[in-house]
Amino acid sequence: MVDFGGFDMPLHYGSQIDEHHAVRSDAGMFDVSHMRVADLHGEAASSPRAFLRFALANDVDKLKAPGKALYSCLLRDDGGVIDDLIVYFLRDDFFRIVVNAATAQKDIAWLRALAAKHAAGLSLTPREDLAMIAVQGPRARAKVWRAIPGSEAATRDLKPFNATTVSAPWGEAFIARTGYTGEDGFEIVVPAAHAETLWQALRDAGVMPCGLGARDTLRLEAGMNLYGQDMDESVSPLESGLAWTVDTKTDRDFVGRDALQAKQATRKLVGLVLTGAGGVLRAHQPMHTAHGDGEITSGTFSPTMKRSIALARVPAAVNDGDTVRVDVRGRLLDARVVKPPFVRNGRVLVS
Repeated sequence: MVDFGGFDMPLHYGSQIDEHHAVRSDAGMFDVSHMRVADLHGEAASSPRAFLRFALANDVDKLKAPGKALYSCLLRDDGGVIDDLIVYFLRDDFFRIVVNAATAQKDIAWLRALAAKHAAGLSLTPREDLAMIAVQGPRARAKVWRAIPGSEAATRDLKPFNATTVSAPWGEAFIARTGYTGEDGFEIVVPAAHAETLWQALRDAGVMPCGLGARDTLRLEAGMNLYGQDMDESVSPLESGLAWTVDTKTDRDFVGRDALQAKQATRKLVGLVLTGAGGVLRAHQPMHTAHGDGEITSGTFSPTMKRSIALARVPAAVNDGDTVRVDVRGRLLDARVVKPPFVRNGRVLVS
C-alpha cells in the first residue's frame, strides 16, 4: 500500500507484471474510488450546458445524446491546466463530472467560483457516497456481464465514451465505456456501500485485481497523460499533447482561450523509446536534442514492449524519428522520438 493523493492505495496485489499482462490479454480491475464524481444540476435559466461551454476547453455542445461523454481540460485564465476530467451529459438539467483525486477539492472550488459569477442557479454536488471500479481488458465487458445480472442487455451496444444506468441486485450502477489503459472495458460507479459486493462478484467472474503499478504502465503504454507529471498548472494543453481537447472551431468564449491564442506553444509532448540498454527512462530525467533541452515527464519499462518508454516535453522543433540523448544517472543514452500511443488494444504501435 502507498499514499496516492491522500488515499491509501494498493501498488499491487502480488505481481505488478502479471496484473499488467492480465489487462492486455484478459481482464483486470482497479479500485478507483479515489476519483471524485460531482453532479451538476440546474434549471433552464441557469443551464449546465451553457456554463460548461464556458468553463471547459472542449465544447460540451458535442454531447447530443444522453450518456455521451467528453474528455476535457479545466483551464486557468492564463491557460494552465487545473485538471483533466470527463463530463457526461445525462439530461438538459444534469451533467456528471469525474475529476482526479488529488485535485478534486481545487477543481470543485474553481467550478463553484465560476458558477457564482456566471451561473448562480447551478448546484455542484460532490458524490462522496459513490465508489468506482474500472474493469479493463479484451474480456472485460464479457466478465462484467457475468458479474452484474442484466447488464449485458443494457450495455452490449454501448459505444466507447458513452454511459448508461443499470439496475443491479445491489443498487443502481452507472456504467461507462471508458478507461485509462488503452484497452476496452467499463468504469462502474455504484453506491459505496455496495462496492465490496461488486468487487467480489467481479473476482468470482475471473477478473484480476490490479494496483497502481500496473495502472501506470498501462496508461503510459497507451500514451495517456497523468496529471501532476505530464501536465499541471504551469503548462498549457498545447504543450501537453492535448491540443485536440481545445475546441476553437467556433467563437465560443471559454476560460483560458485568450491566453492560449495569444502565446505560441514553444514546447510539445512526445513519446520516447530507449534504443539501447543500460537504464530505464524515468520522470524528471533531463534530455538533450538538436533544438534545445527537454525533460521526461513520465517514464517506465514497458512490460508489453519489453523496452523502456517515456513521455517528454521538448522544443517544438523536435520531430518524430529524431534521436535524442537522455541523462540516465549520469550516462547519456540514445532514445528515438515517436508519436504516442505505444500500445492500444493489445497491439504494439511503434517499432
